[in-house]
Amino acid sequence: MKSNIQLLIIDPQNDFCDLPESWQPTNPVTGQRTPPALPVAGAHADMQRLASLVRAGQSGLSNIIVTLDSHHRIDIAHPPFWAQADGSAVLPFTTISARQVRDGLYRPKDADALPRVLAYLDELEARARYTLMVWPIHCEIGTWGNNVHADVQSACNAWEEARLRPVQQVLKGANPWTEHYSAMQAEVPDAADPDTQLNQALIDELDRADVLLIAGEASSHCVKATTEHIVDNLPGGRLGRVILLTDCMSPVGGFEAQADAFLADMRGRGVRLSTSADVLPLLKANA
Repeated sequence: MKSNIQLLIIDPQNDFCDLPESWQPTNPVTGQRTPPALPVAGAHADMQRLASLVRAGQSGLSNIIVTLDSHHRIDIAHPPFWAQADGSAVLPFTTISARQVRDGLYRPKDADALPRVLAYLDELEARARYTLMVWPIHCEIGTWGNNVHADVQSACNAWEEARLRPVQQVLKGANPWTEHYSAMQAEVPDAADPDTQLNQALIDELDRADVLLIAGEASSHCVKATTEHIVDNLPGGRLGRVILLTDCMSPVGGFEAQADAFLADMRGRGVRLSTSADVLPLLKANA
């Protein structure tokens, strides 16, 4: 009997991939190439290995789900949202705490947003998962950077045509008032926005898998947060059926220790760590 083997690909998007120049498009307005906004070292090779796995094992894959980090330009985690006390710009990779905002070191450019921002930062810090990070503008809705890595997209298209069913796409991050690393829920869910709350329907779908393969970018952030929420909320448990494809994910530079700790924690909880080459025979046997 054929097993239900699902593949969850987390944020396999151009802005997260260290793409060579030959993979970068030219902006017809400026005439300049468009580089990835937040490239993760090793991500291009990760995605090429993942694409090869999808092509070679497509008959054994029951379902493919792709999550897409999707942000507005004005977002609580983007530089244009913020100013320093003297009005100067806040640079990418700046961390901002509630105390710093109360002390006036940083402020939202829209003064009316201050109460909401403080409430968010207080709740974020109470949850003790992350401190607010101001990232480069990335995965902006409607841009090339928001698109799926071309090789992964091609492999997924081939799977769709062979299986006569669409790849399921899950968007996250469009609410500008909360960070949304995990595809399962925002870091601080917005009571007025169901898209920021726990995606129980998606978790239930993943729970139907006999084997759940997880890949994507980055292992230190979105893969980590998504997998943690899955493991914490998977109704059927049996975490040994969850497999992290360690050669199809990489950490954001400077966050390697967080990625290593995540993988060690998942292994300790029963999640399996494997490579795409080691998993391919499983997919072929399930054809």
